[in-house]
This record gives sequence, C-alpha cells and structure tokens, in this order.
Amino acid sequence: MTFAALALLATLAEAQVKFIDITQPSGIRFTHNAGKAGKKFLPETMGAGLAWLDIDGDGFQDLLFVNSRDWSPRNRRSTAALYRNDTKGGFTDVTRGFGLDIELYGMGAAIADYDNDGRDDIYITALEGDRLFHNEGNGKFRDMTAAAGITNAAFGTSAAWVDYDRDGRVDLVVANYVQWSQKGDLWCSLDGATKSYCTPESYKGQVSRLYRNLGGGRFEDATRKAGLADASSKSLGITVLDLDSDGWPDLFIANDTQPNKLYRNNRNGTFSEIAVSAGVAFGEDGVARGAMGVDAADYDRSGRPHLLVGNFSNQMLGLYHNEGNALFVDEAPRSTVGRASLLSLTFGLFFFDYDLDGHLDIYAANGHIDEEIGRVQPKIQYKQSPLLFRNLGKGKFADDTKQQSAGFLTPRVARGAAYADFDHDGDLDIAVSTNNGPAVLFRNDGGNRNQWLHLRLAGAKSNRSAIGAVVRVDSAGGRQTQTVRSGSSYCSQSELGLTFGLGRDTKVTAIEIDWPSGSKQRLTDVAPGQYLQITEPRP
Repeated sequence: MTFAALALLATLAEAQVKFIDITQPSGIRFTHNAGKAGKKFLPETMGAGLAWLDIDGDGFQDLLFVNSRDWSPRNRRSTAALYRNDTKGGFTDVTRGFGLDIELYGMGAAIADYDNDGRDDIYITALEGDRLFHNEGNGKFRDMTAAAGITNAAFGTSAAWVDYDRDGRVDLVVANYVQWSQKGDLWCSLDGATKSYCTPESYKGQVSRLYRNLGGGRFEDATRKAGLADASSKSLGITVLDLDSDGWPDLFIANDTQPNKLYRNNRNGTFSEIAVSAGVAFGEDGVARGAMGVDAADYDRSGRPHLLVGNFSNQMLGLYHNEGNALFVDEAPRSTVGRASLLSLTFGLFFFDYDLDGHLDIYAANGHIDEEIGRVQPKIQYKQSPLLFRNLGKGKFADDTKQQSAGFLTPRVARGAAYADFDHDGDLDIAVSTNNGPAVLFRNDGGNRNQWLHLRLAGAKSNRSAIGAVVRVDSAGGRQTQTVRSGSSYCSQSELGLTFGLGRDTKVTAIEIDWPSGSKQRLTDVAPGQYLQITEPRP
C-alpha cells in the first residue's frame, strides 16, 4: 500500500477524534485577571500559565492555574486556583487553605519534587518576585522561597526543573523577560494619538537564572558560573532536551525579538551557547523573531529531539528538525505547519499524540496581544482559534483544526496550554488559560480507540521525579523515544507521566529506560492499556 493510501486511511480513522469543551461540567470556574484598567501596561498582554500535578499522590492529575492581580488595591482579590481531581471526571476548587491563595502578578509554574520526598512541589514565577512552594503532604503548601535562597524578582515567565549536573537533585532554570516597572512604563502608540501596548524592543532585557539545588532545601544562583548570564535576552519559553544524545540535558530558551539561545551542556557544570551555529537563533530570513512558547520531542522517530517554537503573527511556527550533528533545519516554511500558522500569534504549544497512533502531533494556543490589531492589520484578529496538526509520519503533518468541535475552535486570547490524561481513559486532554478571561478544559473523545501505554517513573538514585529519564518503547510499529521533562509550552507544564500511542499494536516488546543516574532498566512483553509505575532499581 502506498504512503498516500495509508495517509488517507489514517485520515478517515482519526477523523472521529474530537476535543470537547467540558469546562463547566468539570467544575472549572477559573478566570484570569490581567489587572487591565486602561493604562496599557506591558504585563497585561502576557497572560499566565497553568500546570498539571498530583498534589495528593493518588495518581490522578490535579490542575493549577496561575493568576495575576490588579495594579492598585481594589475590592476583588485575585489568587492562583488549585483544583483537585475527584477521579470521576470532575474537579473541586481547593485553593483556600492550601497555602497558595496569595496575591501575585503571577506568570508561570513548574512542577517537580525538589527535595525527593515523594511529593510534587510548585514553583511560580511572578513579576514582583517568584515563589517556591513545598508540598507538606497534609493538604498544605508552604512558601519556602526565602529559606531556599531564591531571589528572582525580574519579570519571570516560564520555568523548568532540570538535573543539569546529574547529582540526583533537580535544579531550576527560570526565564526572565524585560526590565519593566509600573513607574518606568513607556508611552507607545499604534496611531500616534492613543496609548497602546509597547513591544519588547522598547525595554532592556533581563538575565535568566539557573538555581543549583544544594540539597536540604537550599539553592545557589549558578547563573554566571554556568555561563547563562546573558543580559540581552528577553525570554519567554524554556524546553529541556538532549540535543546530542550524550545523556546530559541541554537547554533551549525562546526569546522575544532577540536571538533564541541553545545551551549545550559541557558536563562540568557549565554550558556553551550554540544557537547561531545550530541554526535556531533566527528565522530563515536571519532576523530574530517574537518567540513565545517552545517544546522539544522526537516527532519522526529518529531518536533525536526536535524543536517547536511559537512565534508572533506573520512569522509562522518554527519546526526545527534535529539533523543529528548539532544542526537544526526549520521545516515549517515548506510544510503545512508553516503555511497554516502564518497569521497566528502562538504562545502555548506542544507535541503530543492525541490520536495514539504512535506519532506525535502538534497543538498551538493562539491569541494576539493588542485588542486593536484588527484596525491596523485587518487579516489578524485579537482572539484566535487554536491549531491542531496531525502527524502523518515521515515528517508530514495535516491541519486537522477544522475537523474539531465548535467549542474547540472558539477564538480566544489563549496563553498557557498543557496536556494530561486527567480522566485515566488513555488519551490526552488539554487545559488552556486565556489572558484576562476564563480557562477552558478539553476532553479527548476517541483518541483511545487506539492502543496506549502510560508510564510514571520514580527515581531512586536519580531525582525522585525522574526528570531527565529517557524511555524507549518498542512494538510492532517501531521504536518511540520520550523524555521525562519539566517546563515547555508557555509558562505551563504538562503532566510528568509519559503516554505512548501504540496504534493497533497489541504488545510492547520492550521498554528501555536510561535513568539520569546512568543506570539502565529493561522490561519485556508488556500489555498495552495500562498505567505503570516504574521505580528505578536501587544499587
């Protein structure tokens, strides 16, 4: 059978997969507050993210929405919102009393067990100063920021946990945006008469931060020592990848109107910046783009991680294929992904296998930054529909967006986006935050017509969250590779568990795990349709 025939069959088979808006029946009632009061402050355009996590260790993913606040004291109080999964397809708001109900101009969140006690902890980035919350294990989170030695008050956006030195403790990398303050806000205009939101070119950049985990709940600022102290960056997205498959995590940081950064791990506590030589610093025209969210994954089963970058409108997505020699080639300009995304402004985005056919698909959450953009660029809208690209194999994607439900296609000012199998039916669902608007939860209906396997890893000598573990799954359809990672998307985090789509394969012949500690593990003859908890063997 020809490739075209196979693609047609795949199209017909997967057309039944729909994402259904279940926000209201699920119990989600969160609305983001950007603090808009007519003053057109830059942070009002950025929105905030969300994170999937397991707050109580029951194996079901709970949901955290980051919130911002009003600029001056008002009657309303805006805090983050924490929703506990009731294990029956719904959620309960448990924000009050959990220790997270504090007011911040919040931006992003990252999840990991930073002290290896078996519980998911939370890091929240914020304009006026980030916060580290320790999971106490009794339905409470404690603010440990000061005790941990973390002092980042530099317009933090995305964050990611990563064991960059492979010492068994997760470290923290934080993307910082620009030097902005309410007092130092600048006047900008689209028409020369009325104030509009300034673009990041108007402000100086910030140094992103790397905090090394010292153990005992303490961190040290290792930014300069590690070679990450770049004051020109205006960073919005972080993804962790092993670009050269040497077992050491590298970092890609997406910058807004500044060159992107690709930091190769030197395996001695330092990094070397190679974005220009790797081909990921600029667009194909040699100009820095307005990059927002980012992700990395092996979408073509080559065994190498590739990069996906959300960019400003009129710039299209970046789909950087890893050629295997520290060189990436942007495939978007000659693909459906590029053509379909040209007019979109993408913040949150990620690779995931929504139809469980064993090939990673793409979701992109879109929305512009200025309500008046339609007056000066009629083809571009403020509220925008998302994009959903189905992976056809062999590096080809099809735009499956218009095949989706009306609720899924509703234009929004979308920002953060993350996935999880919250209802334990095998397929991956999506949560999205909107700027100054209500969050939305989409349930995947039909993806689990194919076979699947879900793996949740726990480190022993490695960090407890198993961040950095590489998992290879072999079945009749071939080999798939995924890595346990924190961060990615925009200011958001998807679940740490790994879902492998198996198509029609009825058996996994082998699971191979490369743990961050250097140990290796192999399981054979595994039946699909399972949630498996795998713990690293102790020496």
